[in-house]
Amino acid sequence: MISKGCEQCAKGGKMVLFVYGYCDQRDCFYCPLGENRKNVTDVYANERKVESDEDVIREAKRMSALGTSITGGEPQEAMAKTCRYLELLKDEFGEDHHTHLYTGITGGRENMRKLSEAGLDEIRFHPPLEMWGDMHGTEWEEILHVAREEGLTPAFEIPGIRAEPEFLDFLDEGAAEFCNINEFEMSDGNYRRMQEEGFELQDGHMSAVEGSKDDAIVSEMASHEKVYFCTSVFKDAAQHRNRLKRMAENIRREFDEVTDDGTLVYGKAFADPERFDALGVPEEFYTAKSNHVEVAWWLLEEMVEDGDLDEGEIVEQYPTVDGTVVERTPVA
Repeated sequence: MISKGCEQCAKGGKMVLFVYGYCDQRDCFYCPLGENRKNVTDVYANERKVESDEDVIREAKRMSALGTSITGGEPQEAMAKTCRYLELLKDEFGEDHHTHLYTGITGGRENMRKLSEAGLDEIRFHPPLEMWGDMHGTEWEEILHVAREEGLTPAFEIPGIRAEPEFLDFLDEGAAEFCNINEFEMSDGNYRRMQEEGFELQDGHMSAVEGSKDDAIVSEMASHEKVYFCTSVFKDAAQHRNRLKRMAENIRREFDEVTDDGTLVYGKAFADPERFDALGVPEEFYTAKSNHVEVAWWLLEEMVEDGDLDEGEIVEQYPTVDGTVVERTPVA
C-alpha cells in the first residue's frame, strides 16, 4: 500500500520542510541528520534556508509542490513553529495541499489536536528501537487511537533494521493506517555510529546497509497489503529526481536544457554581450550576467566552432536554490 503522501513524494511533489534540529528524547545511532542540521533552530524548505514565511511559499511554488512533509529533529518539540507553517501552507495552497509529519515521540492529545487544527493530514510515528515488540498497552498504542480521534491519519515510518511483527498487529487491529519501511541507510551524519553498532554498507552501494533487504523484512513485513518498503534506489531515482525535474521545468529559461536527471544544462562564455547582439543571436537564447554570458549550450558550441568565440564551457547544475554545479565541460 502506498499512502497519498507517498504518492505525491514518488511524483517529486512533496516539499521537505525541516522545522527544528533538536531531538531531546534520544540520540539514535542511526539518525541520518548531518552536522549542519543537528541541534539547530534554523528552518529549511528543501535546500533553501528560510528567513521569512515568503521563502517557504516561494520554494513550494518553485517545485509546484503538491504537499509538504514536516521533519526535523523533532517537529513536536517546536509545536508553535510547526503549526504556524502548517497553517501558512494550507492558507496559501488550500486543503488539497497534503501534509504529513515525522515524529519520534507520542506527544499526547493536545499536540494531536493542535496539529489537526493547523492542517496536518497524516502523522507518521517512529517509536524508539528499544520499544519495538513491546508497544501494546503503552502510550504508543494509545496515541494511534488519539491521533485518529483528533482527525489525523496515524501511521508508522521505520527504518528497515529488523522485521517486527508487532507493527503488522497494529495494522490488522486498525490502529495504524499503514507502515512505511525505509531501506536502512548510512549517511555522513551516522556513518561512524552505525559502524560501531556493527552495520556495514552493501557492496557497490553508496548508502544502503547490508541486510536491510533481508528475507524477513521483505517477506514477513513488506508483503502485507498495508506495508510499503521504500528502497534507497527509489528515493534517489524517483523521489529526488522527480522533484528536481519539477523545479527545473518551472525555472528553466528558453535556452536551458532539462536532463533526465532533472539538472539544467547551458553554455557559459566570457565575452561582451554586445558580441552576441552583433552576431544576431536572438535575445531568448542568451542572458548577460555581470561578468559572463549564459547561452544555449549547442549555440555556444557552434559559435566556438565557427570562430565567433574563442572558448567557453558547458555547465550542468541543479535547479535548487543553491544552484550547485554538477559538471563543467570546456569548449574550445
